[in-house]
Amino acid sequence: MIYLVAAIAGMAGFLFGFDEGVIAGALYLLRPQFGIAPVMEGVVTAAVPLGALFGSIIAGRIAESLGRRASLLFAGALFVVGAVLAAMAPDTLVLILARLVLGFAIGVAAIVAPLYISENAPAEKRGMLVSIYQLAITLGIVGAYLVGYVFAESWRTMFVMGALPGIALFVGIFVMTDTPRWLVSKGRTREARAVIAKVRGIAPTAPEVESELAAIQQAAEGPARRAGWAELLTPTVRPALIVGVGLFVLQQLSGINAVIYFAPTVFKESGFDSHSVQLLATMGIGVVNVLMTFVGMALIDRLGRRPLLFIGFAGTAVSLAAIAIGAATDIAWLDLVSIIGLVVYIGAFAASVGPLPWVMMSEIFPPKVRALGMSVASVANWGMNFLVVFSFPSLMHTIGLSGVFGVYALVCVIGLYFTWRYVPETSGVELEEIEAHLRSGRPFRELGAKGAGGR
Repeated sequence: MIYLVAAIAGMAGFLFGFDEGVIAGALYLLRPQFGIAPVMEGVVTAAVPLGALFGSIIAGRIAESLGRRASLLFAGALFVVGAVLAAMAPDTLVLILARLVLGFAIGVAAIVAPLYISENAPAEKRGMLVSIYQLAITLGIVGAYLVGYVFAESWRTMFVMGALPGIALFVGIFVMTDTPRWLVSKGRTREARAVIAKVRGIAPTAPEVESELAAIQQAAEGPARRAGWAELLTPTVRPALIVGVGLFVLQQLSGINAVIYFAPTVFKESGFDSHSVQLLATMGIGVVNVLMTFVGMALIDRLGRRPLLFIGFAGTAVSLAAIAIGAATDIAWLDLVSIIGLVVYIGAFAASVGPLPWVMMSEIFPPKVRALGMSVASVANWGMNFLVVFSFPSLMHTIGLSGVFGVYALVCVIGLYFTWRYVPETSGVELEEIEAHLRSGRPFRELGAKGAGGR
């Protein structure tokens, strides 16, 4: 049952990837039809992360007040509206509005879907299950590239296809229940017990159910007041906030969305002249993204969060440097080095830097501020996403592909230090244990220092 829960919530990730990736195929047609200049191209493309930034600001509050399930239903409806509006857009202004709506839906879903999975999942499988969200993102990107290739002459069809997974998300979540942790926070203990039993596939009277319910109730005890934003800056929560925000800033400034949104442009700069060949090459990158996400899912609970982050940041730094060197010269064989570097970069990112911030964001915050903390981390994510995507076309015209990817490589080097200095090991650790460690006052990075799960 837990896999079904993760798969349905993962549809939000598919929509995230689709609505990010679909613009790569559509820009080729939109430029001549609407006369889009580089700056306006940045606006049209960056409307999604900008909308997501605003969606992520309110997501924490609505997830706490309305529940995880109702928030995902709201996001599903917005996905459908945004896709239809984009397909009907008569001009650039309406297209930007539609992509803002889609971005708003992504911003809400990007917080609530991992939270929904995390709060339903058993600790020993939590990393892998939350990674399904990242896997769905990569599948959505490949789906968008495929739609762009099949409907290469109709950008309206490309956009309207996004309504189908939006409907699937709405219907799937409609038949599901809310998470046991949210139900307990609202005093609905009987429902929470039934959900735990249903998701675990055991009887409601089983000792395992009572044990998990008791742990959730104990963590939920305390003053029944609404958590405020200021609590995120308290000594207890601040270490989690630093990790949550820091990982997303580093993830985005590594340049992944410049590659996803503008992959055909990157391949053009690397010597691929035909647009159809650029799209095919881009789809190849998307497939690598999917396959390596499976690798990350297999390792995330076995190898652990910290080791996987070290491997990911090292791999992305080296490969981005190779791309920058290849792009800085006119030597033919170095163009090949750039392409190989791009493939390695996507692989290292997909197995590590891509899924881990989403997983850890859903784990590290105490229950009372979990949704708010995830909101702030997600704001950082979308703020940096917007900055990278909006600036990429202009930076390409000023410092060139080599300069841009050189900056991204430096960010990944910083990521290695950040992981060593701040990131804890949460693999196999119960959510309630993570909160207890934060309250102990010990350095956050010492959590799990003696092995996965800290046991």
